[in-house]
Amino acid sequence: MIVKHNLTAMNSNRMLGLTTASQAKSTEKLSSGYKINRAADDAAGLAISEKMRKQIRGLSQASLNAQDGVSAVQTADGALHEVHDMLQRMTELTVKSANGTLSESDRDAIQIEIDQLVCEIDRVSTTSKFNETYLLRGANAGEPGKMTYSMAAKGLTPDFGNPVNINKETGTLSVKLNSAIPSPATIGLNGTSAMSTEYTCKAFGPVGTVSYLLVEGTTAKRVSDSSTVTKLNVSEVVKEINKNSGTVKAFSSINELTSALKAAYGEDIKAVSTFVNSDKKVELKIETFADVNDAIDLSLHVGADSANDNKIYMNLQNLSARTLGLNGLDVSGETGKAATRAIDTVAVALQMVSSQRSSLGAIQNRLEHTIANLENIVENTTSAESAIRDTDMATEMVKYSNNNILAQAGQSMLAQANQATSGVLSLLQ
Repeated sequence: MIVKHNLTAMNSNRMLGLTTASQAKSTEKLSSGYKINRAADDAAGLAISEKMRKQIRGLSQASLNAQDGVSAVQTADGALHEVHDMLQRMTELTVKSANGTLSESDRDAIQIEIDQLVCEIDRVSTTSKFNETYLLRGANAGEPGKMTYSMAAKGLTPDFGNPVNINKETGTLSVKLNSAIPSPATIGLNGTSAMSTEYTCKAFGPVGTVSYLLVEGTTAKRVSDSSTVTKLNVSEVVKEINKNSGTVKAFSSINELTSALKAAYGEDIKAVSTFVNSDKKVELKIETFADVNDAIDLSLHVGADSANDNKIYMNLQNLSARTLGLNGLDVSGETGKAATRAIDTVAVALQMVSSQRSSLGAIQNRLEHTIANLENIVENTTSAESAIRDTDMATEMVKYSNNNILAQAGQSMLAQANQATSGVLSLLQ
């Protein structure tokens, strides 16, 4: 019997340590839910699991990318739906204007609505965007959403004289009031009739070679050969001015003036309006149509890897009024000839919008299938990664219970081994 080395206690302690370490690992696996918590648990399994996690995370984001693509498509399609409705209304108006029963004034009224619809179509194309990305502007020189205005870039000369405040970013410019107001004396009346110079007006321009005159009031009178004096109203003064001058066009209302200016440069001018400048003077504001852009390419990345096969390319055409051929659309005139030609112009624009919407619909259907496929791959890959990484709770609980019993037995045996040498005392008594 020896007391120096208690080998039984050493063996019990060593076995208890092994059981306690195994029990600690089981506790860690049960509490974390993973059977691989560090590389030492399963080096190869950890490497495989992390590769699968990379694929899962990448494919999950790819699915979100595709869903964003669907949202962008729906946004563009919604905008083009309104463009379609406006084009259908323009079809009605052009067909109506082509009818021979309408007068020139009737067609002028229709032209006003046509002009407004063209402006709105152009506005929709330049303002529709998703997540700060313009969808229908196209791209200029490879730069998405960039608009150029060649008329403004050229300073609008010589056609527009010398306008001021040209904004090349928006294609707008202003025309100031002309300080030299034309008078009947400079216009030169035909015959022996004379007209007094007493009338108030605003003169804009010149725009090109023509000054646009807004007659606001008058006390003018006409003196005939018999010395008969006839007081003229504003309309009559306007008629006298327009009859006797080719460099001045007079109007009795600002709407008539702006409509005439737009009609003169219809293919380039989108809208004409007035505003009061900082000097409290009225100016004409002229908005021009933008140049035609190339289609914009929205490439959607729908995979976890960098391969080009994981990209879906979506082209969105620039659908401004100029691209659709609606700039300068004319349905006015004494006859319906211009309106008849406009019917075909609107039909072509309708076809272009329909083609773009068809393309968007096809892409949306494709993206929905892509999303379904990505979600299926994510689900199956997650299942495979779970088999490698996750703890089998039932199996691990059996192991934990077994280790718990062994630990209790080991503690008991260690206590017994420590008491075994106490028998030596009986020999020493």
